[in-house]
Amino acid sequence: MESMRKEKPRPRRSFTAEFKAEIVELCRRGERSVGQIAKDFDLAETAVRLWVNQAEIDAGERDGRTSSEREELATLRRENRRLREDVDILKRATAFFAKKTR
Repeated sequence: MESMRKEKPRPRRSFTAEFKAEIVELCRRGERSVGQIAKDFDLAETAVRLWVNQAEIDAGERDGRTSSEREELATLRRENRRLREDVDILKRATAFFAKKTR
């Protein structure tokens, strides 16, 4: 019986916008399938499909949040989280000093 070893997960990679655009362009040409392009470039097929879908959204060919809207939303969420933390710190400081003055 074969030993059941788990393969190590592939380390997370990041790709430039130019590389993603090239892959999307190859997919749009239709000369090869998305799966074949993903295999040729050692990419996950789901990632390539997401890039193609996002490119279609950005081009207005499909409904959804554009890349700039996603980026703005992420920035606003980070800022909101930081502001909530600031308010929480100020509430605790106020309670501490109120206790000290009594």
